[in-house]
Amino acid sequence: MGLNALSRMLVPKNKVFFNLFEEVVCKVYQMAGLLNAIVHESSFDKRADLIKQVETLEHSNDENTHILFTELGRNFITPFDREDIHYLAASLDDIADYIYASAKKINFYRVDPDDDGIQKIAGLILEGCLHIKNAVFELRSMKNVRAITDALIKVNSIENQADDVYDASVDRLFETEPDAKVLIKKREVYQALETATDKCEDAAHVMESILIKYA
Repeated sequence: MGLNALSRMLVPKNKVFFNLFEEVVCKVYQMAGLLNAIVHESSFDKRADLIKQVETLEHSNDENTHILFTELGRNFITPFDREDIHYLAASLDDIADYIYASAKKINFYRVDPDDDGIQKIAGLILEGCLHIKNAVFELRSMKNVRAITDALIKVNSIENQADDVYDASVDRLFETEPDAKVLIKKREVYQALETATDKCEDAAHVMESILIKYA
């Protein structure tokens, strides 16, 4: 038995889920910070190094998500409904997946990230992930429901802002980009970025459901 498995056995079951969620959401926030650095980095090679860091965090979060699902399967006593734990774990994993996909597509397609739309949506992802992180950390005690609610409202607002930036960016792209290949590649980056904000909103909806049931 590994040390990590042994340590989880010694932690009260109610805390295991919170520990894992907090570890996952911290890494998601780190990934969002790296993505923001990537879209402001002009060097392809330096972006590649940052993308590698995002990949490492994404793989680590995959492992933590697997552990969460394993714990869910083996424990009858859980802090929230099993369905909500599953949905929150899946939605946080989705955020990580789309952050990684966005970062990877930038260099894979050799898209120049010095683009107002790309940089704005990356900034919104970072902001959204910060609010998601803050809300997840408040779930452990449920003592500050207002803080959770405020964070989730901000996430919803950020998703709406990202939709607007995406629409305006795609419209401008079709108006100004003469190269069809560049247009298609850049639109795919926009889509991956905007979907990451959708996944933040999904995580917020799960936490809203938890608040309704338990706050």
